[in-house]
Amino acid sequence: MADQIYLGRRKTSVARVILKSGKGEVTVNSKKFEVAFPQLFYRQDILNPFKVTGTEGTYDVKVNVNGGGTTGQAQAIRLGIARALLDINPEFRTQLKPDGLLTRDPRMVERKKYGRPKARKRFQFSKR
Repeated sequence: MADQIYLGRRKTSVARVILKSGKGEVTVNSKKFEVAFPQLFYRQDILNPFKVTGTEGTYDVKVNVNGGGTTGQAQAIRLGIARALLDINPEFRTQLKPDGLLTRDPRMVERKKYGRPKARKRFQFSKR
């Protein structure tokens, strides 16, 4: 049987997460976790769903993520892992929901408007 793929999105990043029982190894785009995310902050953010549910070191995570930047990718992976854990055990909802780990952040980059240099910034105004 094929593994269940869980999707996580943030800004323009899309993460496809596969969870298997194992020793807690995480691979991101066929790279080691520490190579893909050298900053400790991002690694802690990604592994937060395991910490909250108390399942650290019980599942191996295989992730394919593309699009966006480092923060968007990390938070997309976090959402994918949280959704996977919820599917494994629906009782985890009471632990994941209060920390906002099941919420898809809807904020996207606002589009640039014509007649302006950026989305909201205006060109310098001169009275005379």
